Amino acid sequence: MKMVTAIIKPFKLDDVREALSEVNVTGITVSEVKGFGRQKGHTELYRGAEYVVDFLPKIKLEVAVTSDQCDRVVEAIQNAANTGKIGDGKIFVYDLDRVIRIRTGELDGDAL
Repeated sequence: MKMVTAIIKPFKLDDVREALSEVNVTGITVSEVKGFGRQKGHTELYRGAEYVVDFLPKIKLEVAVTSDQCDRVVEAIQNAANTGKIGDGKIFVYDLDRVIRIRTGELDGDAL
């Protein structure tokens, strides 16, 4: 089993959600986060004063999938979140040792 974590631009969330449903992903966790990478933030003008916005708003997606689904999920996220511009985000893939569904006690693949 794998945990796929993606950091994407906020306006791409609906596109990524649709792409994931097309590859039969039944659940995702979405968090609003802030951060920066190569994009480094930007400067804005507010009431005549210039200030630096260091951390940019992003969306963090977490998807637990079986190992055989992983490549399709990563490809779906990559294709849907791509704008071709700096700041498109990153995808991280981790191994999952154990998954337990709290309500039923199902384990691992059955719990997904």
